[in-house]
Formats: sequence, structure tokens, C-alpha cells
Amino acid sequence: MDAIVRNYLEQFGAGEKTRRFLDRPHAMLIDGEFVAGEGGERLDVIEPSTAGVIAQIPLATKGDLDRAVAAARRQFDGGPWRRLKPLERERLLHRLADLIEAHAEELAEIESIDVGKSVTQAREVDIQGTVDTFRYFAGWPSKIHGRTVEPSLPGSHVAYTRKEPVGVVGVIVPWNFPLQTLAWKVAAALAAGCTVVIKPAELTSLSTLRFAELIQEAGFPDGVVNVVTGRGNVVGAAMACHPGIDKVTFTGSTEVGRNVGRSAVGGIRRVTLELGGKSPVLVLDDADVDAAARAVANGMFFNAGQVCDAGSRVYVQRKVHDRFLAALLEYTRTLKIAPGLDRDCFISPLVSALQKDRVMTYIETGRREGAELVYGGREVDGRGYFVQPTIFANCRNDMKIVREEIFGPVLVTAPFDEVSEALTLANDSPYGLAAAIYSNDLKRVHALIPELRAGSVYVNAHSTIDPSMPFGGFKESGFGKDLGAEQLDSLTETKAVWITLD
Repeated sequence: MDAIVRNYLEQFGAGEKTRRFLDRPHAMLIDGEFVAGEGGERLDVIEPSTAGVIAQIPLATKGDLDRAVAAARRQFDGGPWRRLKPLERERLLHRLADLIEAHAEELAEIESIDVGKSVTQAREVDIQGTVDTFRYFAGWPSKIHGRTVEPSLPGSHVAYTRKEPVGVVGVIVPWNFPLQTLAWKVAAALAAGCTVVIKPAELTSLSTLRFAELIQEAGFPDGVVNVVTGRGNVVGAAMACHPGIDKVTFTGSTEVGRNVGRSAVGGIRRVTLELGGKSPVLVLDDADVDAAARAVANGMFFNAGQVCDAGSRVYVQRKVHDRFLAALLEYTRTLKIAPGLDRDCFISPLVSALQKDRVMTYIETGRREGAELVYGGREVDGRGYFVQPTIFANCRNDMKIVREEIFGPVLVTAPFDEVSEALTLANDSPYGLAAAIYSNDLKRVHALIPELRAGSVYVNAHSTIDPSMPFGGFKESGFGKDLGAEQLDSLTETKAVWITLD
């Protein structure tokens, strides 16, 4: 660990458990054992607030992935996991949720240090969301069942269906919400009786490796959960087409998702893709303007805008446009830009130097395209990957900053006159992950909801997430759902059983 990172941890009072975890060698979990990987290569992990090295993680090879998949396969095909009674799986999932909750402060600090995000937001959103997700799906194993059918065929028959786990699930996790997204994918798979191989993002693998330790402490049988760390173009690409994997679930960019989808479908594997977004926000003239401005800013600048369903395109009815923009700017000025471990941080650094350069390139593109820069637009001096919250006004839908996912703290706005115009602008996008409406007229809101081509519609808020509600997009934002009862459909096979009695 670099001295600058050690000083950072001391300055903001990182806990002793967190420091001990960061200081010890990190290993992958394969078949119940922590291993360094066959190639011996390791990758530096960079802390975004200081740009210093935190730790190193193993770089897995395809051989490491093969061993992890073989372990998951053995456990699924012949091990005790599938034969556990549903209530036994429920008890293990509850035990895991209890352990995550007991280590919540440590996990929040690890997530903040690794991703750069606000430790306060990590505790309240990422870790609490992880606990809630495991607890929600812990209730499902005893409630997954088939149905009986009364056939119309001549003769006497008994007919029924069975719900059986799909098999080995390959889980590819993004870098912006590592632990929470892992929970979204793994909790349901374990509830259904599947085994998993997890590939975290190489930028942010630390909380997943700590999670692997908690899996062992909880008492899951060896091979049920395996973790391999490494580069997406090596491990992730091999996972997408691995013959030992029955289903792939991926969250990430649309560009990478296309490749994952092609590889998975080419091998006739199930696949769930939760991809990019450029979510529209409609602010109608009957909205509470000040409340809408606060909610829009919070929804956009949370996690420095590195959120797939961030409300990054805001269309405001002309009657309240100027008042909304003034309120938006006034509130944005109050949001503190700070290192992630600062308890008062709201706008944290971006995850990497590459991501900061990408965001700055989009900001310069917006200027060149003629968008009106009304706030921010600059890097923050000093170490770390900080970019000011940035707001563009009077944007057109043909601009690159309006059409493409930036994945940073950049908000684009434009006025509209009629609601029909707003719908056209909102749906004029290759993406369809989420949308939001700010209005106090429920009649107008209910009329708009069916017309928005998005997988989630938020009203008078943004990114309201609960494990009981499905999450996933339309169009180039992917297909399939995480969370909710709907997710279990993609993790189970339906078997039809016929018994002829005469």
C-alpha cells in the first residue's frame, strides 16, 4: 500500500478491520480454497481519491476459470447443495445476510476505498441494499414450486410441472456497485439452488474478495460460490462462452454486453444483460419545482454519476424551465466534492484516470456541439479523479452528450412545450433502462407511464430500488430482470411430468 493511501486511511479514520483486510494478501476462492492463481500475476488496485495503490489482486487465467467452473459443476451435479432442503438453503442465506450486516462498516469502507464512492452512501445504499437483497431471496427457496394440471387427453393421467435450478451461473459484475450488484445476481441464483462463479470488475474486486471470506464463514458447501479475479477480456470473455456454464448474467456497458450476449447465445446458454442507459426525466409544469430540482441533482450526481439508470437527460416544461434551472444550480452548489471516506462527501471521485479522461472528453464535446455550459465542466485540482458536477442547458437530441452514456457527473437539459413533445424527446434514444416523471397530477402521470419505453419509471424520485421489484431495461439497455420474483424465472428450468395411469 502506498504511503499516500495509508495517510488517507489514517486521516479519515478507516477502521482496524478494514486496514487488516487491505494489508493481507488477496486470493481467489475456488472450490472452498483461497488460491493465488496459476499464473502468479497480480494487478495493482488504485484508490480513486488519492490515485495511490491500495493492494494487489490475482490475475486469473483461463485455467483458473476452468477450475472454478469445474468446482461449481461438481457441486451442482453431485454435491449436497441441490439436495439441501429449501429451509436449509434459507438458513444459509439468512446467516450470510447476518454476517454482511455484522461487517457493514468494514464493507462500506472497503467499497469506498476501492470504488472511490462516499462511505456514507456505501453504508446506506450499497451495504444495506446487499443485506436486504439476501434477506429477500432467503425467503424464496421454500416457495419455488411447479403446478398441477388437469389434462384433456383421453384416459387417466397425472400431470404436473417442476421448477429446477438452471445449473452453473456465470456472474459478471460491474465496477460501480460491486457488492450490491453481486447480491442482485447471486442471491437469487443461490435461492434457486444454482451454483455460481463470480467475476468482479478488475478495477473494484476487493469487496467481492471479502464477500468470499464471509461465504466460507457462513458455511456454504465448497464449490457453491467461486470467485475469480482478472481482466474482462480474458476471464469475462472466457466465462461468456464456457461450455460448463448454463447461464450468464452480466451488468455493464452495452458495447461489452453485445459481445457477452453473442458468446452466450452461440453456446445456447441463457443470458441476462443489464446494460447502459441514458435515462430521461420529465419535469411537468405542475411539479414542485424546488423538490424536483433537489431530486434530479441527487439522482444524477450520486456516485459521481456512475449509475446505469442515472437521470442524465432532463426535459423541463417551458413554463417552469427557468425556475427549475435556477433551483437546480442553487442546490448543486451545496453538494460537497470530497474524498470518499469523508463522511460529508456527496460527489466522490470517478473510479479511474481513464474514466475521468472519458468524462472530460464528453464535456469538451458538449462545448463544441454548442450546448450551453451553465455549471461546472472542469477537473478538480489535486490528486485523485475528481470532476465537478456539470450541467448543460438548451441541448438538442442530436448532440453526442445527449445520445451517449457518459457515466459521469454530467447532466443535460432542454425545455419543451407540450407533453407529446416531451415523450418524443424521451423515447428518442437507443436506451430504455429507466425514466422519471415529476408531477403532482396523477392523471397526467398515469397517462405518461405506458408511453415511456423504459424498464423502470420513477415518479417524483429517481432510482428507487427494492429487492422485491424487478430491474432491467428495454431496447439497447438489455433484456431479462434482476430482482423480484421475475428474476427466478431465468434461474429455473420448467420440467413437464406426465404419468399415465391406464
